[in-house]
Amino acid sequence: MKIRFALLLALICSVVPTAPSSAAANRYALVIGNAKYPDADVPLKEPVNDARDVADELKRDGFKVSIGENLTGDGMRRAFERLYASIKPGDAVLLFFSGFGIQSNRQSYMIPVDAQIWVESDVRHDGFSLETVLSEINSRGAGVKIALLDASRRNPYERRFRSVSAGLAPVIAPNGTLVIYSADLSSVVSDNGGDHSLFVQELLKEIRVPNLPAFATLDRTRIGVSLASRREQNPWISSSLAEDFSFSPEVGGAQPQGPAAALPQPTPAAPPSPRPVPTPTPLADVRPPPSPPPVAAPVTPPPARPPAPVAAPATPPPSLNKPAEGGSANQPALADDPTIKSLTAKIAANPDDSNALYRRGQVYASKGAYSLALKDFDDTIRLNSKDVEALNNRCWVRTIIGDLQAALKDCNEALRLRPNFVDALDSRGLVNLKGGMTKNAIADFDAALKINPRMTSSLYGRGLAKQRNGSISEGNLDIANAKVLDPNIVQEFEGYGVH
Repeated sequence: MKIRFALLLALICSVVPTAPSSAAANRYALVIGNAKYPDADVPLKEPVNDARDVADELKRDGFKVSIGENLTGDGMRRAFERLYASIKPGDAVLLFFSGFGIQSNRQSYMIPVDAQIWVESDVRHDGFSLETVLSEINSRGAGVKIALLDASRRNPYERRFRSVSAGLAPVIAPNGTLVIYSADLSSVVSDNGGDHSLFVQELLKEIRVPNLPAFATLDRTRIGVSLASRREQNPWISSSLAEDFSFSPEVGGAQPQGPAAALPQPTPAAPPSPRPVPTPTPLADVRPPPSPPPVAAPVTPPPARPPAPVAAPATPPPSLNKPAEGGSANQPALADDPTIKSLTAKIAANPDDSNALYRRGQVYASKGAYSLALKDFDDTIRLNSKDVEALNNRCWVRTIIGDLQAALKDCNEALRLRPNFVDALDSRGLVNLKGGMTKNAIADFDAALKINPRMTSSLYGRGLAKQRNGSISEGNLDIANAKVLDPNIVQEFEGYGVH
């Protein structure tokens, strides 16, 4: 995990100031703020504002800045290709990304606004690996590589594949790299409701300090965020810088921003297309209109309780928008949904396309169209009776509509096929909680939390079950911790018909 690749930085000048050096031939920065994710309940508020302020500050500090807002996968790809094409040996290159980030297979991925993420493999297909980007920048000869990621947010895709850890993963980066995440590894934070994130507020304060070494700048940012959040948010830093570098060098002043061609305007979300390698063109500075209000999502790890044994697993229910029990969806709106239309066309072409049936069932469930979701899950299971994901999702939907006996049968079958599957344990805990079987619910939630101590739904469900079983103080502690991790957890359970 800590392997580094040797890189000699040939940036020695005959005369250098005593202050930290910033003598790289050029300073390039790519700044991305992604806020309008269709799968989120409402747009994030902070990323676009933060990206604009970071871009302005970096320009003052002599960086040639390219800024993109609400970029699709194609837009991010073109932005990266233009950045790569601009780099010459010895240059300093900085990446700032604010939006949703997801870790998969121990790598961190930056997510474009049009990502279609339903299973973990979609993260690697639609997202952009930080390690891959840094490796490409390094291969072009960049001497200093800096990545600032404000992407440790609870994302809207979590319930679709909860086996993926929250937050970001450690980065294996080339020598001469400095990386900071806005929160600790595998941790997430919430938007603070303001126009800027706490991380960026502290970052901008420190970047403006003249001649401060880059690592010291980010370390002071880390300390500032930790103190301002009362140690609830603790940024993570990794450094292998091989030379002194300052964001704001006093000597020589800022270089003027060179002319740049425009980044593509953000395009509406659409299913991802193959990724051609575009012809590189110069860097850009284009700013679409500001985006609407944000989604909240907090962090502080809950204490793990000793889990009770339970056997058998299944697969995760889809990421649902917590509709009311038995809720119905607007049929015309469903018919116009682009994802549903695309999946329906696939099913029309091949009625036995189990993957399309399963995904459409997830979308229907997320929109409260439970009868349609159940039909799709029924058809998926008809085609493959051992599809634990479909069994688990059908268990979850049946639980919401109150068909508890059938739900329990689905969860048990999923757990028989895949013992100790965390999402099915969580789903079966919900079945038992709604059915008044509090001891069984506690056992299921305990087992799920043993596998994933940060599973908020199991933590909150266990708290409710403990309260109902007479352990009021223990239940209150679980519920309090769950609310810290996700302030919307109460509304989520109310949507399941659990109060």
